[in-house]
Amino acid sequence: MAIFLTKDSKVIVQGMTGATGMKHTTLMLGDGTNIVGGVNPRKAGTTVTFDQGREVPVFGSVKEAMEATGADVTVIFVPEKFTKDAVVEAIEAEIPLAVVITEGVAVHDSAAFWALAQQKGNKTRIIGPNCPGLITPGQSNAGIIPGDITKPGRIGLVSKSGTLTYQMMYELRDIGFSSAVGIGGDPIIGTTHIDALAAFEADPDTDLIVMIGEIGGDAEERAAAFIEKHVTKPVVGYVAGFTAPEGKTMGHAGAIVSGSSGTAQAKKEALEAAGVKVGKTPSETARLAREILVG
Repeated sequence: MAIFLTKDSKVIVQGMTGATGMKHTTLMLGDGTNIVGGVNPRKAGTTVTFDQGREVPVFGSVKEAMEATGADVTVIFVPEKFTKDAVVEAIEAEIPLAVVITEGVAVHDSAAFWALAQQKGNKTRIIGPNCPGLITPGQSNAGIIPGDITKPGRIGLVSKSGTLTYQMMYELRDIGFSSAVGIGGDPIIGTTHIDALAAFEADPDTDLIVMIGEIGGDAEERAAAFIEKHVTKPVVGYVAGFTAPEGKTMGHAGAIVSGSSGTAQAKKEALEAAGVKVGKTPSETARLAREILVG
């Protein structure tokens, strides 16, 4: 069992033939991901040979790839100016899961394809943009999360930050993860903390959830309210940005603080009020998770 991605997922890669797409397709194949095709209209009908002689066909569109292979996941490695078109194509084809790795996507482009997904009845789950993707260790990897830093286990992880995703997975590598989902830190994203929390709550192979947030917006406060009402499993949290100066945009476009709204302290207090144990550092957060699971 896993959330959103399993060993049976059939994955295509939009932008597979570019340098970044080639690099990460090679790594995903190495992690056991069942990659059944790439998408590039200019190279349709060709094949690309990866390590171990694995040949992956290239299709002209997402719809064509789905019809030929039964693909149900697409990972998008397309430059930011073409990302909107790539995601719209995936949504129009009604592929169940679209993982948008690209950073620097204009907010109005993200708003447009998110709204289209809504209009189409949410038949396509979007993860990202500006995210590391998701991994179900030992089964499948859709994105850029290193596949060798952890093992299968009982922890579910949802995180705004790619780097902190990797650190948390490494710190708790002895326990392992059911799935880890990097949702991205842009102001408009597809899958939210709440979506992942609900999926982990329903997953019988997840015993504990680690939630990583960061300053800016109110996503963590909304997640805290959801946890209080709907999550029965233990949740451990971390909020990046305790030392960030007020009123500054810090790194991610979504990480802007105004007054007390959006501060790490406000988010920590909201989560703790919902029964979440919150660490002041990633290492302390990992220790809290370990204490709950191992004692």
